[in-house]
Amino acid sequence: MQTAGIVLAGGLSSRFGSPKAFAEWDGVPYYRFSLQAMAPFCEECLIVTRPELVPQFPIGIKTVTDLAKIAGQGPVAGILTGMESIKADRYVVLPCDMPFMEPGVIGELLKRHQSGVTAVVLDGKKHPLVSVWDVSAQAELRKALESRLRRVMEVQEKIGVQWVDGCSLTCNPGKVFENVNTPGVLERRGSDGGDRR
Repeated sequence: MQTAGIVLAGGLSSRFGSPKAFAEWDGVPYYRFSLQAMAPFCEECLIVTRPELVPQFPIGIKTVTDLAKIAGQGPVAGILTGMESIKADRYVVLPCDMPFMEPGVIGELLKRHQSGVTAVVLDGKKHPLVSVWDVSAQAELRKALESRLRRVMEVQEKIGVQWVDGCSLTCNPGKVFENVNTPGVLERRGSDGGDRR
């Protein structure tokens, strides 16, 4: 079974103040942590981003922008674009703003995945973009975009989603599943001595 990886890096990062994909932790840009987490399990990975950000990624990292007919419609468009850019049986999806993500989490999530979509929930908070999607989800993603449905969780519910408890995937879920939406998160991590191990 072929597995591909999709990193979503097309958001406006309005709260962060600059593109989050290129923010750094320990000198490493965020997007690389997402790629590193999924790479051991994927034959191929790519980043879906905005056209103006493509030149900022190094040569050798595959980047694509939203298909013209669905451009600007958020993560749902990004996921479909990624699926249509790489042929695979299933797709690991990660956002670009989880620099503490671990490869072990992806491995465990793939083990739990059965069909449709599998995603993470932690302490009642759902993380729909930490997920695994079957290729068959493309039809529902297209249908959602045609009807202007942009909420990822609503699309997942239509497909049939299995929510996996993040506590069962890692011993440090509070850190691993933290979205870095403001620079202050980095400052707190620096003051508490939080490394990635």
